[in-house]
Amino acid sequence: MTTLTKLQPAPVIDETTRLLTEHYVFPETAEQLADLLHRRLAEGAYDVDDAEELARLVTADLQSVNGDRHLRLRHHADPVPPKQGAANLAAIRRDFDTSLGGAPRVELLDGGVAVVELAPMLFPLEWAAEPLSAALTLASHAQALIVDLRANRGGDPDTVAFVCSYLLDERTHLNTMYWRADERTEQSWSLPHVPGTRFGGTKPLYVLTSDSTFSAAEELAYDLQQLGRAVVVGERSRGGAHPCEGWTVHPHLEATVPIGRAVNPASGTNWEGTGVQPDVPCAAADSLSRAHALALARLEG
Repeated sequence: MTTLTKLQPAPVIDETTRLLTEHYVFPETAEQLADLLHRRLAEGAYDVDDAEELARLVTADLQSVNGDRHLRLRHHADPVPPKQGAANLAAIRRDFDTSLGGAPRVELLDGGVAVVELAPMLFPLEWAAEPLSAALTLASHAQALIVDLRANRGGDPDTVAFVCSYLLDERTHLNTMYWRADERTEQSWSLPHVPGTRFGGTKPLYVLTSDSTFSAAEELAYDLQQLGRAVVVGERSRGGAHPCEGWTVHPHLEATVPIGRAVNPASGTNWEGTGVQPDVPCAAADSLSRAHALALARLEG
């Protein structure tokens, strides 16, 4: 059990609130949260001996004002590297190495319908371009495609654009990010060229979601849905549209703070708090068979 023997809760709260006020994409909410955390600290709410328990308590308070699920105090069993973002990067590298680069399943179902599962993350593009290109190229000659995001918890917006590029015919505006740091906007577009072969923008495409689908995986589903390119099948996703950064605030604790927000060019908004609403709602466990049946019916029609 990890203890706070060398670092009491107060310095953790002080550093977390400093990061909030300096970086959180919603400055007014950041001030509210900083006041809340300091009040809770003064009340003794964080007087615990266990870093994991402190992380749970602080995360609940951080998410209590506007429900931002990217806003967290994360516990790490192993000591957290001090460099910004290093803790998260080390963890996702382990996941990358044990998931075939984030494309653990490519399968051809009856009727020429392919399934490509992207999980557990959309990894950084410098890692993931090769395995994703291989998986999507392999599926490119299928008559219809099902992209399974049910177990995908997020990742890199550049990787979202990379995957979308295989599923569209032309360079397309996918999303716009607003960044608090310099109050600028940055557009995300699909690529004019891809390694390998595109599935293209006309054949039937289905995207599977669950209530665990999160963050960049939600963006992938949402972008394709808003473009009218894909039919989303399954459950409403978790609802996190804010890219975040992580900072070490204790040897076993990392504060993750959203530093931007997404604005979809078609809807003018995003999926924050609401999740991606499926076009065909059903239990996540049933969504693959449901999408397969829909694809077969469309191909036969």
